[in-house]
Amino acid sequence: MNVAIHESWKNYLQTEFDKPYFKDLTQYVDNQYKTETCFPPEDLIFNAFNTCTLEALKVVIIGQDPYHNYNQANGLSFSVNVGVKHPPSLVNIFKEIETDLNTPYPSSGNLEHWAKQGVFLLNATLTVRAHEAGSHQNKGWETFTDAVIKTISNQKENVVFLLWGGFAKKKAKLIDGTKHHILTSGHPSPLSANRGYWFGNKHFSQTNSLLISDGLDLINW
Repeated sequence: MNVAIHESWKNYLQTEFDKPYFKDLTQYVDNQYKTETCFPPEDLIFNAFNTCTLEALKVVIIGQDPYHNYNQANGLSFSVNVGVKHPPSLVNIFKEIETDLNTPYPSSGNLEHWAKQGVFLLNATLTVRAHEAGSHQNKGWETFTDAVIKTISNQKENVVFLLWGGFAKKKAKLIDGTKHHILTSGHPSPLSANRGYWFGNKHFSQTNSLLISDGLDLINW
């Protein structure tokens, strides 16, 4: 696994790369990509870090696992490639944006334009085997991405963290709430959304209000 990661991150994460757990993780992922079909494509494993530098980062959205069907995962949480059918969670994200900001539903599910504006789209686990959700969990990725969240918390100020669902909410303990903003709600998955835990959270307008109040440019969602 080639850890091709933007210099802004590398300076702070090199200590993680040097740890035994990460060396074991690298070996595991290398073997999986050689012997199994895995997602995202190997050159996009660290896409979130390369599309959103640490300096540019203003918002963090935490997902759990990459999408595990062909042509979906592109290394950004909740995002899919242009032309790919929007997965149910992404549909509900776009529906909330539609009502919250009174904007039209987008045609593309590729969220790269968010990342380029400073939205860090981090999955807790950065790889997965085809058609096997959670197949690369508990191999070391979570240790690494927890360290990433702590790094953001320590090195930045006034970041808006969007924690959707029980899994993401547990990451709040890694964040210094005295210098960052933490917004929580149910997960955008149909199960949670249909129970009333997602729609109406207004996280996108709230995020922009917080950014403006901190003197930062809002996100064009």
